[in-house]
Amino acid sequence: MSDTARSDPQPREEPSGGPSPTDAAPASPPVVSLQHVSRRFGSVQALDDLSMEVPAGRITVLLGPNGAGKTTAIRAITGAMTPDYGTVRTFGLDPETDGETIRRRCGVVSAKPALYDRLTGWDNLQYSAELYGLGRNAREPIMAAATRFGIQNALDNQVGGYSTGMKTRLALARSMLHGPDLLLYDEPTSGLDPESSHAVLELIREMTAEGRTVVMCTHLLVEAEGLADQIVVLESGSDLLHGTQAGLTRRYWPDDIVYLDAETPSDLDQVDSFAGVLGRRQVVTTSGQRTEVRLDSLDRIPEIVTRLAADGVRLTRVEPHQPTLEDLYFAVRAERRTQAGEAEPATRSRLDAQEGDVR
Repeated sequence: MSDTARSDPQPREEPSGGPSPTDAAPASPPVVSLQHVSRRFGSVQALDDLSMEVPAGRITVLLGPNGAGKTTAIRAITGAMTPDYGTVRTFGLDPETDGETIRRRCGVVSAKPALYDRLTGWDNLQYSAELYGLGRNAREPIMAAATRFGIQNALDNQVGGYSTGMKTRLALARSMLHGPDLLLYDEPTSGLDPESSHAVLELIREMTAEGRTVVMCTHLLVEAEGLADQIVVLESGSDLLHGTQAGLTRRYWPDDIVYLDAETPSDLDQVDSFAGVLGRRQVVTTSGQRTEVRLDSLDRIPEIVTRLAADGVRLTRVEPHQPTLEDLYFAVRAERRTQAGEAEPATRSRLDAQEGDVR
Protein backbone atom coordinates (compact mmCIF):
# COMPACT_ATOMS: atom_id res chain seq x y z
CA MET A 1 0.00 0.00 0.00
CA SER A 2 1.47 3.33 -1.02
CA ASP A 3 1.83 6.45 1.02
CA THR A 4 1.00 9.48 -1.05
CA ALA A 5 2.76 11.96 1.17
CA ARG A 6 5.78 12.03 3.39
CA SER A 7 6.88 9.14 5.60
CA ASP A 8 5.77 8.50 9.16
CA PRO A 9 5.35 11.68 11.21
CA GLN A 10 8.45 12.58 13.20
CA PRO A 11 8.45 14.47 16.50
CA ARG A 12 8.96 18.17 16.03
CA GLU A 13 12.02 19.52 17.73
CA GLU A 14 11.45 22.44 20.04
CA PRO A 15 13.54 25.47 19.09
CA SER A 16 16.61 25.96 21.19
CA GLY A 17 16.32 28.44 23.99
CA GLY A 18 12.80 27.63 25.14
CA PRO A 19 9.62 25.62 24.70
CA SER A 20 7.44 25.69 21.65
CA PRO A 21 4.70 28.35 21.30
CA THR A 22 2.15 25.70 22.24
CA ASP A 23 3.89 25.22 25.58
CA ALA A 24 4.82 28.86 26.17
CA ALA A 25 5.51 29.60 29.82
CA PRO A 26 3.26 32.02 31.67
CA ALA A 27 4.48 35.57 32.20
CA SER A 28 4.65 35.24 36.00
CA PRO A 29 7.85 33.79 37.47
CA PRO A 30 7.80 30.07 38.23
CA VAL A 31 7.02 28.96 41.76
CA VAL A 32 9.70 26.28 41.50
CA SER A 33 12.83 26.19 39.37
CA LEU A 34 15.32 23.33 39.22
CA GLN A 35 18.35 23.90 37.01
CA HIS A 36 20.81 21.09 36.24
CA VAL A 37 20.12 19.35 39.55
CA SER A 38 21.91 16.08 40.31
CA ARG A 39 21.84 13.87 43.38
CA ARG A 40 23.40 10.48 43.98
CA PHE A 41 22.68 8.04 46.79
CA GLY A 42 25.61 5.63 46.85
CA SER A 43 25.63 3.94 43.46
CA VAL A 44 22.15 5.20 42.55
CA GLN A 45 21.87 8.36 40.46
CA ALA A 46 18.50 9.63 41.74
CA LEU A 47 18.57 12.93 39.83
CA ASP A 48 20.70 13.42 36.75
CA ASP A 49 21.05 16.99 35.44
CA LEU A 50 17.31 17.63 35.98
CA SER A 51 15.93 20.98 34.87
CA MET A 52 12.26 21.90 35.24
CA GLU A 53 9.99 24.78 36.19
CA VAL A 54 6.60 24.81 37.90
CA PRO A 55 4.24 27.61 36.78
CA ALA A 56 2.09 29.37 39.36
CA GLY A 57 -1.54 28.37 39.82
CA ARG A 58 -1.24 25.19 37.75
CA ILE A 59 -1.04 21.45 38.34
CA THR A 60 2.32 20.02 37.31
CA VAL A 61 2.44 16.23 37.21
CA LEU A 62 5.77 14.44 37.51
CA LEU A 63 5.21 11.28 35.55
CA GLY A 64 7.48 8.26 35.42
CA PRO A 65 8.08 4.71 36.61
CA ASN A 66 9.12 3.87 40.15
CA GLY A 67 12.68 5.04 40.69
CA ALA A 68 12.46 7.81 38.09
CA GLY A 69 13.39 10.49 40.65
CA LYS A 70 9.95 11.96 41.35
CA THR A 71 10.13 11.79 45.15
CA THR A 72 13.72 13.03 45.22
CA ALA A 73 12.69 16.05 43.17
CA ILE A 74 9.94 16.84 45.69
CA ARG A 75 12.43 16.61 48.54
CA ALA A 76 14.77 18.99 46.73
CA ILE A 77 11.96 21.53 46.28
CA THR A 78 11.32 21.77 50.04
CA GLY A 79 14.94 21.57 51.12
CA ALA A 80 14.50 18.18 52.75
CA MET A 81 17.33 17.02 50.51
CA THR A 82 20.28 19.05 49.24
CA PRO A 83 21.44 18.28 45.67
CA ASP A 84 25.03 17.46 44.89
CA TYR A 85 25.01 19.87 41.96
CA GLY A 86 22.64 22.39 40.43
CA THR A 87 20.35 25.16 41.59
CA VAL A 88 16.94 24.92 43.29
CA ARG A 89 14.68 27.89 43.86
CA THR A 90 11.26 27.74 45.49
CA PHE A 91 9.32 31.02 45.68
CA GLY A 92 12.60 32.53 44.48
CA LEU A 93 14.34 31.32 47.65
CA ASP A 94 17.15 28.82 48.18
CA PRO A 95 15.80 25.80 50.11
CA GLU A 96 19.23 25.15 51.59
CA THR A 97 19.32 28.50 53.40
CA ASP A 98 15.61 29.42 53.53
CA GLY A 99 14.14 25.96 54.03
CA GLU A 100 12.02 26.86 57.06
CA THR A 101 10.41 29.82 55.29
CA ILE A 102 9.72 27.69 52.21
CA ARG A 103 8.25 24.76 54.14
CA ARG A 104 5.81 27.06 55.95
CA ARG A 105 4.37 27.93 52.54
CA CYS A 106 4.16 24.29 51.42
CA GLY A 107 1.70 21.50 52.10
CA VAL A 108 3.17 18.04 51.65
CA VAL A 109 1.58 14.60 51.44
CA SER A 110 4.12 11.81 51.10
CA ALA A 111 3.49 8.46 49.46
CA LYS A 112 3.05 6.93 52.91
CA PRO A 113 1.90 9.79 55.15
CA ALA A 114 2.88 9.48 58.80
CA LEU A 115 -0.22 9.64 61.01
CA TYR A 116 -0.69 8.85 64.67
CA ASP A 117 -3.02 5.85 64.71
CA ARG A 118 -3.67 5.99 68.47
CA LEU A 119 -4.80 9.59 68.31
CA THR A 120 -8.09 10.82 66.92
CA GLY A 121 -8.31 12.61 63.62
CA TRP A 122 -8.87 15.84 65.51
CA ASP A 123 -5.77 15.35 67.65
CA ASN A 124 -3.68 14.64 64.55
CA LEU A 125 -4.81 17.89 62.97
CA GLN A 126 -4.47 19.86 66.21
CA TYR A 127 -0.90 18.65 66.64
CA SER A 128 -0.03 19.67 63.07
CA ALA A 129 -1.76 23.03 63.54
CA GLU A 130 0.51 23.77 66.49
CA LEU A 131 3.56 22.80 64.46
CA TYR A 132 2.43 25.22 61.76
CA GLY A 133 2.19 27.97 64.36
CA LEU A 134 -1.61 28.16 64.41
CA GLY A 135 -1.75 27.73 68.19
CA ARG A 136 -3.90 25.51 70.39
CA ASN A 137 -7.14 27.22 69.41
CA ALA A 138 -7.17 26.21 65.74
CA ARG A 139 -10.74 24.93 65.57
CA GLU A 140 -11.70 27.04 62.55
CA PRO A 141 -8.88 25.92 60.18
CA ILE A 142 -9.20 22.32 61.39
CA MET A 143 -12.93 22.18 60.67
CA ALA A 144 -12.49 23.96 57.33
CA ALA A 145 -9.82 21.48 56.18
CA ALA A 146 -11.70 18.44 57.48
CA THR A 147 -14.94 19.55 55.84
CA ARG A 148 -13.22 20.16 52.52
CA PHE A 149 -12.08 16.54 52.44
CA GLY A 150 -15.25 15.05 53.90
CA ILE A 151 -13.88 13.71 57.20
CA GLN A 152 -15.50 16.16 59.63
CA ASN A 153 -17.75 13.44 61.05
CA ALA A 154 -14.84 11.09 61.75
CA LEU A 155 -12.58 13.46 63.67
CA ASP A 156 -13.47 11.94 67.04
CA ASN A 157 -12.44 8.45 65.93
CA GLN A 158 -8.97 6.99 66.32
CA VAL A 159 -7.04 7.13 63.08
CA GLY A 160 -6.11 3.47 63.43
CA GLY A 161 -9.70 2.64 62.56
CA TYR A 162 -9.73 4.78 59.41
CA SER A 163 -9.83 3.17 55.98
CA THR A 164 -6.97 3.84 53.57
CA GLY A 165 -9.10 6.43 51.81
CA MET A 166 -9.95 8.19 55.07
CA LYS A 167 -6.27 8.31 56.05
CA THR A 168 -5.43 9.87 52.70
CA ARG A 169 -8.15 12.48 53.19
CA LEU A 170 -6.81 13.23 56.66
CA ALA A 171 -3.30 13.69 55.27
CA LEU A 172 -4.66 16.02 52.58
CA ALA A 173 -6.60 18.00 55.19
CA ARG A 174 -3.45 18.30 57.27
CA SER A 175 -1.55 19.66 54.29
CA MET A 176 -4.12 22.47 53.90
CA LEU A 177 -4.36 23.61 57.52
CA HIS A 178 -2.03 26.59 57.22
CA GLY A 179 -3.24 27.83 53.83
CA PRO A 180 -0.14 26.89 51.81
CA ASP A 181 0.68 28.38 48.43
CA LEU A 182 2.39 25.25 47.08
CA LEU A 183 1.06 21.72 47.47
CA LEU A 184 3.39 18.76 46.92
CA TYR A 185 1.62 15.40 46.62
CA ASP A 186 3.55 12.16 46.17
CA GLU A 187 1.30 9.35 44.90
CA PRO A 188 -1.78 10.79 46.70
CA THR A 189 -4.13 8.04 45.53
CA SER A 190 -1.89 5.08 46.34
CA GLY A 191 -3.98 2.21 47.68
CA LEU A 192 -7.32 3.92 47.07
CA ASP A 193 -10.32 2.38 45.33
CA PRO A 194 -11.38 4.01 42.01
CA GLU A 195 -14.18 6.07 43.58
CA SER A 196 -11.95 7.46 46.32
CA SER A 197 -9.17 8.16 43.82
CA HIS A 198 -11.55 10.13 41.62
CA ALA A 199 -12.77 12.16 44.60
CA VAL A 200 -9.22 12.98 45.70
CA LEU A 201 -8.20 14.08 42.20
CA GLU A 202 -11.26 16.31 41.94
CA LEU A 203 -10.34 17.95 45.24
CA ILE A 204 -6.81 18.54 43.98
CA ARG A 205 -8.20 20.22 40.86
CA GLU A 206 -10.31 22.53 43.02
CA MET A 207 -7.21 23.79 44.81
CA THR A 208 -5.75 25.42 41.72
CA ALA A 209 -9.03 27.27 41.20
CA GLU A 210 -8.15 29.07 44.44
CA GLY A 211 -4.79 30.14 43.04
CA ARG A 212 -2.66 27.45 44.62
CA THR A 213 0.10 25.61 42.80
CA VAL A 214 0.21 21.81 42.83
CA VAL A 215 3.04 19.40 42.06
CA MET A 216 1.86 15.80 41.98
CA CYS A 217 3.94 12.66 41.48
CA THR A 218 2.39 9.58 39.94
CA HIS A 219 3.23 6.57 37.83
CA LEU A 220 -0.45 6.12 36.92
CA LEU A 221 -1.14 7.58 33.50
CA VAL A 222 -4.89 7.66 34.03
CA GLU A 223 -4.44 10.01 36.99
CA ALA A 224 -2.57 12.63 35.01
CA GLU A 225 -4.99 12.42 32.06
CA GLY A 226 -7.16 15.52 32.09
CA LEU A 227 -5.71 16.72 35.41
CA ALA A 228 -2.26 17.98 34.51
CA ASP A 229 -1.77 21.49 33.19
CA GLN A 230 1.88 20.62 32.67
CA ILE A 231 3.48 17.19 32.36
CA VAL A 232 7.09 16.41 33.18
CA VAL A 233 8.14 12.92 32.10
CA LEU A 234 11.05 11.63 34.18
CA GLU A 235 13.27 8.65 33.63
CA SER A 236 16.40 7.76 35.58
CA GLY A 237 16.40 11.19 37.20
CA SER A 238 16.29 13.11 33.92
CA ASP A 239 13.59 15.15 32.22
CA LEU A 240 12.65 13.35 29.00
CA LEU A 241 10.29 16.15 28.00
CA HIS A 242 7.79 18.58 29.45
CA GLY A 243 4.85 20.69 28.34
CA THR A 244 1.09 20.58 28.08
CA GLN A 245 -0.56 17.36 26.94
CA ALA A 246 -1.97 19.10 23.87
CA GLY A 247 1.39 20.56 22.91
CA LEU A 248 3.27 17.31 23.42
CA THR A 249 0.66 15.34 21.53
CA ARG A 250 0.99 17.65 18.54
CA ARG A 251 4.73 17.29 18.73
CA TYR A 252 4.55 13.51 18.34
CA TRP A 253 1.49 13.41 16.09
CA PRO A 254 1.84 16.54 13.91
CA ASP A 255 -0.91 15.34 11.56
CA ASP A 256 -4.48 14.44 12.44
CA ILE A 257 -5.31 10.77 11.90
CA VAL A 258 -8.49 8.82 11.20
CA TYR A 259 -8.76 5.04 10.96
CA LEU A 260 -11.03 3.60 8.29
CA ASP A 261 -12.30 0.09 7.55
CA ALA A 262 -14.52 -1.08 4.72
CA GLU A 263 -16.12 -4.35 3.68
CA THR A 264 -13.84 -4.19 0.64
CA PRO A 265 -10.58 -2.59 1.86
CA SER A 266 -9.38 -1.80 -1.67
CA ASP A 267 -12.32 0.61 -2.01
CA LEU A 268 -10.43 2.94 0.29
CA ASP A 269 -7.60 3.46 -2.22
CA GLN A 270 -9.46 6.42 -3.69
CA VAL A 271 -8.98 8.55 -0.56
CA ASP A 272 -5.45 9.26 -1.79
CA SER A 273 -6.90 11.86 -4.15
CA PHE A 274 -9.22 13.51 -1.62
CA ALA A 275 -8.54 17.05 -0.48
CA GLY A 276 -6.71 17.29 2.83
CA VAL A 277 -5.35 13.72 2.75
CA LEU A 278 -1.64 13.75 3.54
CA GLY A 279 -0.95 10.04 3.49
CA ARG A 280 -2.35 6.55 3.89
CA ARG A 281 -1.03 3.23 5.07
CA GLN A 282 -2.24 -0.18 6.19
CA VAL A 283 -1.66 -1.13 9.81
CA VAL A 284 -2.21 -4.44 11.55
CA THR A 285 -3.44 -4.50 15.14
CA THR A 286 -4.59 -7.17 17.54
CA SER A 287 -8.13 -6.57 16.26
CA GLY A 288 -7.19 -6.95 12.61
CA GLN A 289 -6.20 -4.78 9.67
CA ARG A 290 -7.26 -1.17 9.15
CA THR A 291 -6.35 1.85 7.07
CA GLU A 292 -4.68 4.84 8.69
CA VAL A 293 -5.31 8.13 6.91
CA ARG A 294 -3.36 11.27 7.82
CA LEU A 295 -5.24 14.53 7.40
CA ASP A 296 -4.53 18.21 7.60
CA SER A 297 -7.63 18.50 9.81
CA LEU A 298 -10.20 16.19 11.35
CA ASP A 299 -12.80 18.54 9.87
CA ARG A 300 -12.21 16.65 6.60
CA ILE A 301 -13.83 13.48 7.96
CA PRO A 302 -17.50 14.27 7.13
CA GLU A 303 -16.56 15.10 3.52
CA ILE A 304 -14.51 11.90 3.19
CA VAL A 305 -17.32 9.76 4.56
CA THR A 306 -19.87 11.43 2.32
CA ARG A 307 -17.77 10.88 -0.82
CA LEU A 308 -17.03 7.25 0.02
CA ALA A 309 -20.69 6.53 0.75
CA ALA A 310 -21.72 8.20 -2.52
CA ASP A 311 -19.32 5.88 -4.37
CA GLY A 312 -20.93 2.86 -2.74
CA VAL A 313 -18.16 2.13 -0.23
CA ARG A 314 -19.57 0.28 2.77
CA LEU A 315 -17.59 1.64 5.70
CA THR A 316 -17.30 -0.46 8.85
CA ARG A 317 -15.10 1.89 10.87
CA VAL A 318 -14.53 5.64 11.06
CA GLU A 319 -12.39 6.33 14.12
CA PRO A 320 -10.54 9.62 14.65
CA HIS A 321 -7.29 9.06 16.48
CA GLN A 322 -7.21 11.00 19.74
CA PRO A 323 -3.87 10.21 21.41
CA THR A 324 -4.09 9.60 25.14
CA LEU A 325 -1.46 10.38 27.71
CA GLU A 326 -0.62 6.67 27.69
CA ASP A 327 0.01 6.86 23.94
CA LEU A 328 2.23 9.89 24.49
CA TYR A 329 4.16 8.27 27.32
CA PHE A 330 4.99 5.15 25.33
CA ALA A 331 5.85 7.21 22.26
CA VAL A 332 8.41 9.10 24.34
CA ARG A 333 9.82 5.89 25.77
CA ALA A 334 9.99 4.30 22.32
CA GLU A 335 11.86 7.34 20.97
CA ARG A 336 14.33 7.14 23.84
CA ARG A 337 14.93 3.43 23.19
CA THR A 338 15.53 4.17 19.52
CA GLN A 339 18.00 6.95 20.33
CA ALA A 340 19.81 4.64 22.74
CA GLY A 341 19.89 1.85 20.16
CA GLU A 342 18.03 -0.51 22.48
CA ALA A 343 15.94 -3.41 21.27
CA GLU A 344 12.18 -3.22 21.54
CA PRO A 345 10.84 -4.94 24.66
CA ALA A 346 9.45 -8.42 24.24
CA THR A 347 6.10 -7.37 25.69
CA ARG A 348 4.27 -4.99 23.38
CA SER A 349 2.74 -1.93 24.96
CA ARG A 350 -0.88 -0.97 24.44
CA LEU A 351 0.37 1.79 22.17
CA ASP A 352 2.22 -0.76 20.03
CA ALA A 353 -0.93 -2.86 19.80
CA GLN A 354 -2.99 0.16 18.87
CA GLU A 355 -0.71 1.55 16.19
CA GLY A 356 0.29 -1.82 14.87
CA ASP A 357 2.97 -2.85 12.41
CA VAL A 358 3.26 -1.01 9.16
CA ARG A 359 3.07 -3.25 6.16
